[in-house]
Amino acid sequence: MSVKLPNKATQPTFYFIGVTTTKSSIMKVFPRWAKEALGLENAVIKGIDIEIHANPQDYIDVVNFIKNDELSLGALVTTHKLDLYEATEDIFDYLDPHAQKFRELSCISKRNGKLRGHAKDPISSGLTMENFIPAGFFKENKGEVFIMGAGGSALAISSHLTQEKYGDDVPTKIVIANRSQPRLDAASKKLNGINDKVEFEYLLGPTPEDNDAFLSKIKPYSLIINATGLGKDRPGSPLTGKACFPKNSLVWELNYRGNLIFMDQAKEQSEENQLTIEDGWIYFIHGWTQVIAEVFNIDITGEKLQHCEQIAFEMRK
Repeated sequence: MSVKLPNKATQPTFYFIGVTTTKSSIMKVFPRWAKEALGLENAVIKGIDIEIHANPQDYIDVVNFIKNDELSLGALVTTHKLDLYEATEDIFDYLDPHAQKFRELSCISKRNGKLRGHAKDPISSGLTMENFIPAGFFKENKGEVFIMGAGGSALAISSHLTQEKYGDDVPTKIVIANRSQPRLDAASKKLNGINDKVEFEYLLGPTPEDNDAFLSKIKPYSLIINATGLGKDRPGSPLTGKACFPKNSLVWELNYRGNLIFMDQAKEQSEENQLTIEDGWIYFIHGWTQVIAEVFNIDITGEKLQHCEQIAFEMRK
């Protein structure tokens, strides 16, 4: 089944390339951001749904449509970040260093007639983590990171947590588990040598029971992340109900909508195991504002960002 392309844009249009875009809060949040906070009164957002791991031609068709349609200004890409990059790399006139390094795209924009691709996740995930990971957490506790899912978010998070600026405040180990070996091999290649202080381990885990076993070996005071999309794009959790979270750990559910079973599993153990749990809402805000700023060539920081956060939290209630 080929992707359904939008009609020619008749006003400044920003696209959301995903899987189930109509269910996303951004469809209601963006119009308020545009009019009330960002001065983009005439801009609209439209979703483009593509099946997971779609035919490369679908990605090519979508990117060419945006490139050649005058009032189609750009897009945020989720779920398809790696596959879209592999299929359309040659169509872009500019790819930022993060996009080239990790071979993924989360942002499509146009500037001076050139099609530009960016990987914004290292920035947006970093801003989010700085929000809930205490300074010194890894240095003091010698904890690890366990990421379920080896897609673009896993790469971005690993990249951010291992930056040299953090010195010794980095995880002792980052463990990435995934259902298929090719994604693990690609992640290993991209993250190889990123920081000699951090050990990396890549584990093939086709089933939730596999992830339960991997999780049981993670140290206390670690960071546990669901980066699989399960709970949002597809139902379920990467863990079974028998999984045991390591004590005093941080648990991050990257999703903010859907049937968040993974987050419920963590909440059931939060008191007993002293867990700190974060959902994907702040990540959602930073992810979208970073891309919108790039697409519309505007600054979204300070009071403008605070206004966007206020609107988003109002609408979530």
